[in-house]
Amino acid sequence: MPHILILEDEPSIAESLVFVLQAESFTTHWETLAHKALAYIKVNPVDLVVMDIGLPDTTGFEACKQLRKFSEVPVIFLTARGAELDRVIGLEIGADDYVVKPFSPRELAARVKAILKRTRPLLAAVAEAAIPYIAGTDTAVAENHEREFIIDDERKTILYRQQPLSLTRLEFSLLQTLVTQPGRVLSRDQLLDALGINPDAGYDRNIDGHIKTLRAKLRAIAPEAEPIKTQRGFGYAYQPQTKNS
Repeated sequence: MPHILILEDEPSIAESLVFVLQAESFTTHWETLAHKALAYIKVNPVDLVVMDIGLPDTTGFEACKQLRKFSEVPVIFLTARGAELDRVIGLEIGADDYVVKPFSPRELAARVKAILKRTRPLLAAVAEAAIPYIAGTDTAVAENHEREFIIDDERKTILYRQQPLSLTRLEFSLLQTLVTQPGRVLSRDQLLDALGINPDAGYDRNIDGHIKTLRAKLRAIAPEAEPIKTQRGFGYAYQPQTKNS
């Protein structure tokens, strides 16, 4: 049974979330302070966090940054701040969704279910699904039944060398954009555009940080491989790797 942590300092909102999520057969835990929520997550399995941005002890943005240092648990930001810049910042620091108050608790519950559906798939289910795109299937790899990347766009999951990657929404979109265009060098502006972020918003250098994070996650599975190449002065490109690359 999925366990949801609610980080919200307004009792009326938190209580409505507890009610609707428990009605959907989720278990819940409610905290009003970020430091207590982070301490709870460190010692208790949590499947998703619903996090307010305006908190008594810090901002939700800062709490999410601290969370991402030790956990990839999905995060939905819940806030009265609806400016595009706030949404972009929230998604870039690792949130999976962003809901603006006032909101329908049932709609939020539906979003929770949708995120859990794509972030908690069984490896076997992904492997057996109809896969729209397979990358890195050159002869040497295919003969060993090893596909470098397998992307399931419906479930929003990516397997790397048959191992599931834990990705935020932005990381998924960024890696998908690169992998589905092997060999093509994409500039930061082109990648931002593919992510639905205005290149003029001044976040081009944030792409470098996301690439660094993706490389670390790929290296954890295959330390010897380097599928994402840097073309200095131009951008980034995916270069398919053989088994011995």
